Amino acid sequence: MIELNRMIDHTVLKPEATSDDIKRLCREAIEYELATAFVNPGWVSLAVSLLKGTRIKVGSVAGFPLGASTTLIKVKETEQNINAGAKEIDVVMNIGRFREGDYKFVESEFKELRKVCTNPIVLKIIIETGLLTDNEKEQAARLIKDCGADFVKTSTGFGPGGANLEDVILLRKVVGPDFGVKASGGIRDCQTALRLVDAGANRIGTSASVRIMKEYRQIQHSVRQ
Repeated sequence: MIELNRMIDHTVLKPEATSDDIKRLCREAIEYELATAFVNPGWVSLAVSLLKGTRIKVGSVAGFPLGASTTLIKVKETEQNINAGAKEIDVVMNIGRFREGDYKFVESEFKELRKVCTNPIVLKIIIETGLLTDNEKEQAARLIKDCGADFVKTSTGFGPGGANLEDVILLRKVVGPDFGVKASGGIRDCQTALRLVDAGANRIGTSASVRIMKEYRQIQHSVRQ
């Protein structure tokens, strides 16, 4: 069976999150050996300190959740996250600029973000699939891959809809087998997570990681019997 835990970005990005929420997030990430603990920029330093000495990386966001801030702000936010110890950065695409066909602007922004996300920093671009047509999703995924990012990500979890099989299948088809596809938004149980992995996601973003992992362990136990 797959190492599902190592595919999960354990997430607390709600605005009302407190330090206790971040501490709980990190404890859970350690207990289940998840891939990352994802927090808002103001909590990166705390999460880094709590996860020191583990193999769990800290991730954070930029231009989140709207994607409508300037490129300079997104770059500076990304730089601050990295300086605080974040190893993975999820940035929201400028959806308005993209939808009106200003691909030159979008491409330039992606490239500026890639400059500051140097190896081994992982750069994921969120396209908010619930706001795009299938043709737009395809075009966005191509731009993201061509500009050197590491993942295309479906959703913020704050927009309409969320991760679904059809979008993951489409994105995987566009970017090919060796590029990252992160499914995020509304993933609340193990069966949904596994279906998304089967569809082509190699990372899952969720705040329901504990429930998912408990259910997955039950499945593993049943298989062994």
